[in-house]
Amino acid sequence: MAEKAINRAYDFDTITDRRDTDCLKYDFAKERKGRDDLLPLWVADMDFRLPEEILEDLRVRIDHGIFGYTDPGNSYYDAFALWTEKHYGYRVDRKWVTIAPSVVYALASCVRAYTDPGDKVLIQQPVYYPFGEVIRDNDRVLVDSPLKEIEGHYEMDFSDLEEKLSDKELKLFILCNPHNPVGRVWTRDELLQVVVLCVKHDVILVSDEIHCDFIYPGYEFTSALSMGTGYRDHLLVLHSPTKTFNIAGLQIANAIIPDKNLREKYKRVNAANGYSQANILGLKALEAVYTKGERWHKELLQYLKGNVEFVKDHIRKYLPELRLIEPEGTYLLWIDFSGLGLTDDELETLITDRAHLWLDPGAIFGPETAQFERFNIACPRKTLEQAFKQLKEAADGLK
Repeated sequence: MAEKAINRAYDFDTITDRRDTDCLKYDFAKERKGRDDLLPLWVADMDFRLPEEILEDLRVRIDHGIFGYTDPGNSYYDAFALWTEKHYGYRVDRKWVTIAPSVVYALASCVRAYTDPGDKVLIQQPVYYPFGEVIRDNDRVLVDSPLKEIEGHYEMDFSDLEEKLSDKELKLFILCNPHNPVGRVWTRDELLQVVVLCVKHDVILVSDEIHCDFIYPGYEFTSALSMGTGYRDHLLVLHSPTKTFNIAGLQIANAIIPDKNLREKYKRVNAANGYSQANILGLKALEAVYTKGERWHKELLQYLKGNVEFVKDHIRKYLPELRLIEPEGTYLLWIDFSGLGLTDDELETLITDRAHLWLDPGAIFGPETAQFERFNIACPRKTLEQAFKQLKEAADGLK
């Protein structure tokens, strides 16, 4: 399907060679996969350069030449507050914010702040696999309330969710919104049911909202913080511009915790971890992207929507055995390969040895989704075309 022509100010088509930059995505295939002939569409970062107006702000800071200990100033909090107010409907009070190097770091800190060893922590699989890691690695007990797939649409099982939240040993619920990998953008009604249940059963809700700037037409993001002030003593939000603007290497995230009691518990764990000042370029990058990145972000969303349409069209024409779960948000596609009739091991052989692709296999997101693969489509169209050409040729070889 041809993409509708748009008047873009920014170039998302040029392929930038990321090799030999110590790039996790491209330079560590030999170390991680034992080979270096794979086209990577796995880890969730993008193959797009930032626009010059943002890079110039970083260059100015670099040219100063001194990179000592730095705390966020008023300009940092102002930029963050303006972005959240415009895009999510709430304005961040600076006293709510504690800096973190990443959302995963903040997730682990929340596990230690709000639970004790042996306590139970709930997640909804299939879900981003570090959720499970930060629970198990901190000697907590993982409880799963699996999402239900109904005709290609994932939903929460609220009956199962309430049953598990009512367990007195369950202290924490980690929510993913928008959901990685299934691409759901939870509705306001769904989120309201979640927060009401958490308050009812005295469970702390941690909402990971790192993908919240990737919402496709027809859907609307609702932050847990917009549910109303009456719920805020039971919830907090983890947020970062690192996905939106591809700055994960600059290590900047924010734990947004309106409730003083929850905030102080988090800060004590943060101090115990020995973390204080953030990456100086991460601080500057957040200011730059939130004050100068609006148009780039809008054009990026248009481009990613075009990538989604390309994948849908390609599957329909050439790989009808595959089933794409319609994404409502994120740049990560969740694709069911069970129609090929392969075993789990045969599927991984197809992806790696025949298609020469490096994807995230569904098994790492939960026990029931080994026949799925997660595709990162945040790349130039030519890269995506090459990946699906390789996949088609590999699948054709099965016939």
